[in-house]
Amino acid sequence: MFDYAKISTRQSAVNPAGHVVVLTIAGSDSGGHAGIQADLATFAAHDVFGTTAITCLTAQNPEGVSAIRAMPAAFVMEQILQVERYFRLRALKTGMLFSSGIIGAVADFLRAHRGIPAVVDPVMVATSGAVLLKPRALAAVRTRLLPLAALVTPNLDEVAVLLGEKPSDPAAMVDAGRTLARTYGVPFLVKGGHLPGNGLTDVLAWPAGKVKVFISERISGIDAHGSGCTLSAAIAANLAKGLKLTPAVEAARGYLLRGMRRAIKLAGRRFINHQA
Repeated sequence: MFDYAKISTRQSAVNPAGHVVVLTIAGSDSGGHAGIQADLATFAAHDVFGTTAITCLTAQNPEGVSAIRAMPAAFVMEQILQVERYFRLRALKTGMLFSSGIIGAVADFLRAHRGIPAVVDPVMVATSGAVLLKPRALAAVRTRLLPLAALVTPNLDEVAVLLGEKPSDPAAMVDAGRTLARTYGVPFLVKGGHLPGNGLTDVLAWPAGKVKVFISERISGIDAHGSGCTLSAAIAANLAKGLKLTPAVEAARGYLLRGMRRAIKLAGRRFINHQA
């Protein structure tokens, strides 16, 4: 547990030039298209001021992750506290947290600041297949982090880790979303980007059993690296600007699809355009 006494003596919180301020707690991607880098680009595109707490440094490019260096949990918390001490945060998102110590620190902060909506992207495995969560950290994700979220945004591989079974079609995604939302008591957005087919289905589920199914076209030929980071950052930005959950998700999906349609070409690949 961390001592929050220092927060009570903070300066009056301010926002730069009247901007809405959002925090991302995530890892750094040296390749520039996921993690903190994708989050900040997404925040800028949504005209919100982005602040950061870096959990890990990664050596990577879109083809793979060669090394990870996690920050000490106390240092991650100090970054969060210094941001919160000065800025009035309207929302936050989490990405790669990696270790149980960092997860515990973030959970302690969320518990003490329930008024700040938190979008939790439960990053476990990179698009390249690299493991981004220590095995013993999964229990901390389940018991400490997920129940504090305003929204959790797992992809199908992460759903399989949480439930023990990977949804194979949209109907199974609905069932999985309802089960997860009921189990953890918070809304879940189950992302169907890993399903085959021409359509793209995402399922937003609430603890009471309500679901909203989003269906859109699949943009072919796009490198999906950073898509989950981009979507969760866009949702957090929209919540910070006052949108309710469903329109926040809908607008974020639209932003991501525009970025895919207007992809940028680099090194023979087509990547999400965060300025689209």
